[in-house]
Amino acid sequence: MGVSVPGRKELLWLWLSESEGAKFWPSRLTDLKERGAKDIFIVCVDGLSGFPEAIRAAFPRTKVPLCIVHLVRAALRYVTDTDSREVASDLKSIYQSATVLEAEESLTKFATKWELKCPTIVNQWRAKWGDIIPIFEFLQALRKAIYTTNAIESVNRVIRKFTRNRKQYPNEESALKLVYLAIHEASKQWPMPITRVEGGPQPLRHRVRRTPSDGS
Repeated sequence: MGVSVPGRKELLWLWLSESEGAKFWPSRLTDLKERGAKDIFIVCVDGLSGFPEAIRAAFPRTKVPLCIVHLVRAALRYVTDTDSREVASDLKSIYQSATVLEAEESLTKFATKWELKCPTIVNQWRAKWGDIIPIFEFLQALRKAIYTTNAIESVNRVIRKFTRNRKQYPNEESALKLVYLAIHEASKQWPMPITRVEGGPQPLRHRVRRTPSDGS
């Protein structure tokens, strides 16, 4: 699925596939280009394998930061309940820094404090640092809209609400119809688009497709 934010929240496409392997994403992004997308300014991703590379290949100028919320959640898996609040607070001091330099200094302080106790977290953030720092190119007021995948997570919650009591479906088409109806109902609460670019990709209406497994 694809969602555009802020100011306009629209579901741009919905695909059904047996996997989300590295071969899946290029074809989806190619489909988006064929529908009129000339460029994408920024895409926040949650670390799915192959997705950032596919985005950069299709839209070379796009900034592709990792979702900070997912990074923090992943980090907290490696700490005890006693330390989790303090670790979360120290990580917050990193991603809420005003500049990249300030963030790097905060990361160094975090490493000094936690490297012996939580080396995995320190290594993860250092390894992914190049995919974190794009958010510091924007004003802090804008980061709340671009540093997390909450927009798509909210769509997923709507779908789960509609499907939680339905464990079996006659076929794939019936499952897609239910998901489509869930999204259609939820979209009534979304803000109306501020602008419409002539010739640009249109929001989901009956644009629901089935794609075969990519075998990965």
